[in-house]
Amino acid sequence: MAYTAMSGNGTTAGDDPLQTAVWRLRSRACWADAAALLQPVTAPAALQRAALLVERCLYTERGWEEAEDALRTAEALAHTDDERGAAACERGQLAYAATLHSVRDRADEARAALGRAAALIAPGAPGRALLDFRRGLLAENLARSPQAARAAYRRAHAGATAHADPLLLSFTWRHLAGLALRDGELAEARHGFAESLRIREELGYLVGTAPALASLADTETEPEASRLREEARRLFRLLGGVPTWLADQLAPLPPAATT
Repeated sequence: MAYTAMSGNGTTAGDDPLQTAVWRLRSRACWADAAALLQPVTAPAALQRAALLVERCLYTERGWEEAEDALRTAEALAHTDDERGAAACERGQLAYAATLHSVRDRADEARAALGRAAALIAPGAPGRALLDFRRGLLAENLARSPQAARAAYRRAHAGATAHADPLLLSFTWRHLAGLALRDGELAEARHGFAESLRIREELGYLVGTAPALASLADTETEPEASRLREEARRLFRLLGGVPTWLADQLAPLPPAATT
């Protein structure tokens, strides 16, 4: 999922009005509208715009060409190591999303781009936590290496904590909890999913709330599990079926399976 150094900007009182408007649209799955507010004339604005459109690809499985165009603009405007590293990180995320959604196998491109980002973004820099998280995604979902994914998520979690990035923390909590659930650590998984949901609700990150509810439901007993899934379905329908990958998880069980 796309979570850049801009994560959380616009979420608190006193933030820049433009960032507040961008955040409100982004959190409600209106990525194109949010991107339209940004003029890609500087490297930071171009990177933020590209990140929004890359995130839309991951959540909706569309808008690939627009994201590619925005990313090329961001790459052209990047001049410092941090800017080039951030652009490479978005390049890796776009390639990861295309591979994950079976648009095209770009796994090698994703690994190479994140490798470039690692060479450019200094350890301890704000963008490093996001990079570690995305390397964890590749390890978990493409390389099928949960141990490597856990190590990367833990580094990302520590970095997000150090740099006070609550949105990224909501993702590290969620993915660490997913690995715990896979290992049968139910209490640890429930805690992580609950923390992820709490943060997203506090931030008003509506597009990420349905996945958080659905994940937490997997650790609960009835009737709480059904209540959480129904709330997730309500939000999923409210946002027009976004994120698309949640549809199967929220599909109602056949009658025979619910008795």
